[in-house]
Amino acid sequence: MTISFSEHPDRRNVVSEMHLRRWPEIDAPTLIFQFLRLMNPDERELENKVLKSLPIEWDLDRSEVRRHYEGRFRNKLKFVWERHSEATAITLFFEPPAQADLLASKRNADLLHACDFLAQIPGQVVRATVILVVKSDADAEDLLPSLKFSASELISSSIGRNESQPPKVWSDFRIGADGFGQLLVAVNGCSPQELSRLIQRLQELGNYRNLALLGLPVARSAWHELNEIERQLCQIAEDVAHPDTVDDLLLERVSALSLALIAHSTRTGFRMGATAAYAQLVEDRLEELQPRSDPKVQSLNDFTQRRLLPAVRTCSALVRREAELSQRARGFGNLLRARIEARIQKQNADMLTSMERNAALQIRMQKIVEGFQSLP
Repeated sequence: MTISFSEHPDRRNVVSEMHLRRWPEIDAPTLIFQFLRLMNPDERELENKVLKSLPIEWDLDRSEVRRHYEGRFRNKLKFVWERHSEATAITLFFEPPAQADLLASKRNADLLHACDFLAQIPGQVVRATVILVVKSDADAEDLLPSLKFSASELISSSIGRNESQPPKVWSDFRIGADGFGQLLVAVNGCSPQELSRLIQRLQELGNYRNLALLGLPVARSAWHELNEIERQLCQIAEDVAHPDTVDDLLLERVSALSLALIAHSTRTGFRMGATAAYAQLVEDRLEELQPRSDPKVQSLNDFTQRRLLPAVRTCSALVRREAELSQRARGFGNLLRARIEARIQKQNADMLTSMERNAALQIRMQKIVEGFQSLP
């Protein structure tokens, strides 16, 4: 039996959204490449053209919502293409025949060919990561010297809810000579499904952290502009108290500063709001990963909080300072308007008094003239 009904145009998009951003199952050994590209709105069309131009060697499984694509390249490389609000993440998964081939797999011809093709994608890379997945902590310890992590900045944490044999991650979150950051993950008996979820969350943590930190240079630059606006407001505050100052000119200066603050807030508002949103996502991912520290090195949680929180607080302080300066500018504007209105009212009152006095004089003059005219 077919039942007909009127369907909301976004129903299928909403339902499909619940199934997006899934990664394939991961087991050791696996080499994972991920690129996170920041996209301007006008670059999305070019991105769509790149997707449509993928050759037949890219076996692409398109989902209903055009925000998530997955498939294989030459039947060897799995890949996932994820579209976010202002970025796109492309992830490649390569399974070498043996763990001894893991590092050499970075030079695999198919992997390099896929990366060359993906270089056509528009946008600017804000994070590029290589993840090496090995079976155990012992395997990871054997591989660590080859990765040349900075000993003073090495981060290591166990992740996930399994406390008996949790996966473990190592990194220094530095960009290497090849332009990639590196992470090392030991499976330690974690199931392929759970491992896939945890590594995906780990990558989202790093991606959202980088996207949040994009607000810091904007905040630092904007802070100097606010210093100049505040200096001018202080000068206006001094001029307001000066008896020779013309209120109309002061009001023009205050109005110009109010417009400058509106323009400033418009330029920075999106980035500051995005930083706050990404910072909350980072907190959510940390809660999901439940990182547990290694007493010998810095933990993932400590690293994230110590690097991210100062940046987020700087951005929050900028937003508060913009609001405070705008409030002060409005206060000066209201004060000056009140003074100008009071001055105009006084001028009107003086004018009325003068008119009344003139009218009284005219009446007296008229009576005097009429008195002279009545004399014999």
